[in-house]
Amino acid sequence: MTFSNEELYDFLEEKYLQYNQISFIENDPISIPHCFERVEDIEIAAFLTATISWGQRVSIIKSARKLMGMMDNSPHQFILHHSDKEIKPLRQFVYRTFNGRDCHCFITSLRNIYANHGGIHQIFSSSISKKDADIQPGIRAFRKAFFELNTLQRTEKHFSDPDKNSSSKRINMFLRWMIRKDKTGVDFGLWKDIKPSVLACPLDVHTGRVARALGLLDRKQNDWKAVLELTDRLKTFDKNDPVKYDFALFGLGVFEGFGKCGIHEPKS
Repeated sequence: MTFSNEELYDFLEEKYLQYNQISFIENDPISIPHCFERVEDIEIAAFLTATISWGQRVSIIKSARKLMGMMDNSPHQFILHHSDKEIKPLRQFVYRTFNGRDCHCFITSLRNIYANHGGIHQIFSSSISKKDADIQPGIRAFRKAFFELNTLQRTEKHFSDPDKNSSSKRINMFLRWMIRKDKTGVDFGLWKDIKPSVLACPLDVHTGRVARALGLLDRKQNDWKAVLELTDRLKTFDKNDPVKYDFALFGLGVFEGFGKCGIHEPKS
């Protein structure tokens, strides 16, 4: 399928509107933070859920729901006030390569973030200037604060680093959840002082495949350089909210198999 620039814009808009619907929430990991109302609970639930968001979505949601239950479904209060006895069961938590030791490190780091840094939002808000064109300075500052305590080296792989050219798909997805907002209510838009225009498009095997099939991405590797290339291309369609097209790319890849095994036509 070959598009003119105008046709590609229309196609992306159509698919964005198709998948950016409230019905999207139920079977997506974003359903976990949607279980909460308090801002801090949403942030923490979203960050932890995004952290384990690889593999089958059913398994991700099941494990994330279990993790929230282990924190008494009150993640902010648990993180700030848990006792050694209360955190002990979390040392048994496992989702693929994210194990109990990683979980303990994440909980400890988040306690430091909320007790001593004003929370996740505050770190991003204070580290992104009006001159910044992307979210990378915020990720850098958050990652630095997150690992300022003694942590296991193995745990660092679960919070990828764009400064090392990682695509950082999961942190970018978390940030989309926190910063984007539109009338459908899928994304939360809690961090109103940070513009969606600085966000980077989450990039994984599905979105990368679709982006290349549509001519939005030339780079072969799914790395941070590819993220910036894709995001810059999407900004030509909507400079203020480029990552809204993540819905289109994800939906085309996961639900329609677009770009896979010669499939280059959308489902009707």
